[in-house]
Amino acid sequence: MAARDIIEAVRSGALDHEDALDVLTGAPSIEVDAALAGALSGEFGRLFGNGWQPAELHRAVARRGNPIQARLVADAARDYARGKNPVDERWQAQADALRTPEGRRPDRIAVLDASLALLAELRRMPRIDILIPAPGTPLTTVPHHGDQRILDRVRALLAKAEATDFPAEAESYSAKAQELITRYRIEVVAAPAVDVTPFARRIGVDHPYESEKAGLLDAVSRANTCRTVWSPELGFSTIFGFDADIDAVELLYTSLLVQANRAMVRDEKNVRKARLKAFKRSFLVAYGVRIGERLRQVTEREMTGHGDLLPVLHRREVQVHEAMDRAFPRTVRARGSRVESLEGWESGRAAADEAELR
Repeated sequence: MAARDIIEAVRSGALDHEDALDVLTGAPSIEVDAALAGALSGEFGRLFGNGWQPAELHRAVARRGNPIQARLVADAARDYARGKNPVDERWQAQADALRTPEGRRPDRIAVLDASLALLAELRRMPRIDILIPAPGTPLTTVPHHGDQRILDRVRALLAKAEATDFPAEAESYSAKAQELITRYRIEVVAAPAVDVTPFARRIGVDHPYESEKAGLLDAVSRANTCRTVWSPELGFSTIFGFDADIDAVELLYTSLLVQANRAMVRDEKNVRKARLKAFKRSFLVAYGVRIGERLRQVTEREMTGHGDLLPVLHRREVQVHEAMDRAFPRTVRARGSRVESLEGWESGRAAADEAELR
C-alpha cells in the first residue's frame, strides 16, 4: 500500500495512526513527507475555511500537550495566509502572534508520530461560525470598537490593580474601571454616532478549572449587557454583545482572572494537599459569583438618573439575545460546579471583595 493511501486511511478514520506509524517508518521519507504534508494542508484548509481562527486552532491543539503539534498549527496558519488576498488584519495578527518555539528539532519518528496523531484529531474537529473571514475571502464589516482612549484608561487601571499588593487599592482600581465602562456605554446609548449591531467573539478558556473560569467570564459579561455560550470540548466561550462592550469584558475578565489566581495562591498555603483541588474549585466559584454581584452594583449605581435610556438599553439586550439564539438555537444550561470547600468559598468571596474593578 502506498504512503498516500495509508495516510488517507488515517485521515478518514479507517486506520489508527499508531498502526500507520509502524508501516510508514519503513517507507521512503520523501514520499511519506509529501503525502503527509498534503493531507495536513487539506485539513488545515478545511478548518480555516470553516470558521477556525489561528489562535483558536492553536489553543485547541496545544491543550493536547504536544509542542510538535502546536508548532505545526503555527506554521500552517502563516502558510495558509501567504499569497492570499484579501487578508483580514485580525486574522493575520493572530497568525503572526503564534511563535514557533526555539530549540533542537525533534527526531523524525517523533515528528511523524505527532503529525499522524494530529491528522486524526483534525478530521474530528467541527465547523464553527465564521466570525473573521479566512484569507482569500471577501472582508466583512469590521466591528465598531469603542473609544480607544477609554479602553486605554481601563487597561491602565487594571494593570495597576494587578500590580499592587494591597487588596483595598486593587479593589478601588477595578471598581473605577467598571465605572468608566458603564459611563461610556451611557454616552454611546445617549448619542449613538453610528448604527451598530451586536457581534460575537470567541475567548479562550484554559484548563484547569475551565468550568469555573467560564462562569467568571459569564458573570463579567452579564454585568456589561453581553451573553456567553461555553463550548468546553473546544476550549472557548463565544461572547455576544456590542463590540465596545465585548472589548471591555475581555479586559475585565483577563485582569480579574489574574487577580483571582494571585489571591488563590496566597490563600491556599495553609490548605491540606488532599483538599487543595476542592479549595481551588470552590474559591473560583465564589469569586465569580461575588464579582458578578459587585459589577452589577457598580453598573446600577452609574445608571441612576438615566431612566430615559432604559428603552434603548432593553432593545440592545434583545438584539444581543437574538444574535445568540441565531448562532446557538439549541443551548443547554450548564450544571453549576459543586462547592466542596467552605474554606475555599469564603476565601473566594473575600478575594472578590478585594478585587480591583476600576
